[in-house]
Amino acid sequence: MTDQQLQALVEQVSLQSFGKPFRHKATFNSRLRTTGGRYLLKSHNLEFNPLHLTEHGEAELMGIIKHELCHYHLHIEGRGYQHADNDFKSLLAQVGGSRYCQSVGGGRQRLPYKYQLVCTDCRMTYKRKRKVDPTRYVCGKCRGKLRLETLQQA
Repeated sequence: MTDQQLQALVEQVSLQSFGKPFRHKATFNSRLRTTGGRYLLKSHNLEFNPLHLTEHGEAELMGIIKHELCHYHLHIEGRGYQHADNDFKSLLAQVGGSRYCQSVGGGRQRLPYKYQLVCTDCRMTYKRKRKVDPTRYVCGKCRGKLRLETLQQA
């Protein structure tokens, strides 16, 4: 789907579900990683993550479009457009938009622990992803000295 097709789809959904025209720009943004779409407050434009369309299909994209159009129309009308606002929740339920989107493969990956600090007195361990200077810290349990160890990668 191209940006022009997305623009036409958003305009169509806006008229059918909300009864109001969408007068701004809707585009795909491949840099979005942790969200399905976003509403830009200053420009009133909408951006969508193209991975949601390719991985989960058009039904998932439709739910995200309705979600972002709720932000759009409520903000323009001066009503509560944020997720916690009752206006937003009721309009989202009314049009059948999705409250949350599914996760996609382009999200952040958790790094494995590479190091651990071991107390020389009580043997308490503290796992760390980054290398730290053990002389700057003491054990939180017994105030003993810490020793840095490198964990084996599996």
